[in-house]
Amino acid sequence: MDVTATGSATSASTAAKGQGSAVLTSDFQTFLKMLTVQMQNQDPLNPIDSTDYAVQLATFSGVEQQVQTNQLLGAMATQFGLMGMSQLAGWVGQEARAAADVWYSGTPVTLSPNPVASADEAVLVVKDAKGNLVTRESLPVSTDLYQWFGADAAGDPLPEGRYSLSLESWRDGELLQTDPVEYYGRVIEARGGSGGTRLVFDGGIEVAATEITALRVPPG
Repeated sequence: MDVTATGSATSASTAAKGQGSAVLTSDFQTFLKMLTVQMQNQDPLNPIDSTDYAVQLATFSGVEQQVQTNQLLGAMATQFGLMGMSQLAGWVGQEARAAADVWYSGTPVTLSPNPVASADEAVLVVKDAKGNLVTRESLPVSTDLYQWFGADAAGDPLPEGRYSLSLESWRDGELLQTDPVEYYGRVIEARGGSGGTRLVFDGGIEVAATEITALRVPPG
């Protein structure tokens, strides 16, 4: 079970914030030492004016507050990063529905066809990774889930690999339209990044999270 990118990004961000906080804390300690030395070495006959002390102490307070604020912001950023990781982890192991290429490995694939309402015939068109036509298969004119067993025109199992599926909607022998077919794919990895969350299905097929239309617990 893999959740990548977001974890490393969070770690890098946390490290960067930690370095920045360390620098500011170091400056704060230096400021404190300088103020202490100044007090210890002032001329007893000509002491530092109380107004100057007030200004320096106010500056001291401001630096201290900035250190504490940065530490708090860093902790909050880390927490938000962990929340992102948790959300991504929730995708892994689930089945997500999307219109994407299919990795066929001998196991039936659950399709979610959506033929045109006025169609009287629906045909599943299967092509290989090179775009070559593999088979055409008649489907019920229905939006019910359909188990695709990955067979060619002769009924023999297709070799393992990547395939693209589309659905032709026909009426009275006329092609109305062709649409990609949604199916349920198992999420094996979730990746977060500047371009948004991407899910990885079996076979390394990537789908943007924004293209997911349903999520379910694997049957059985």
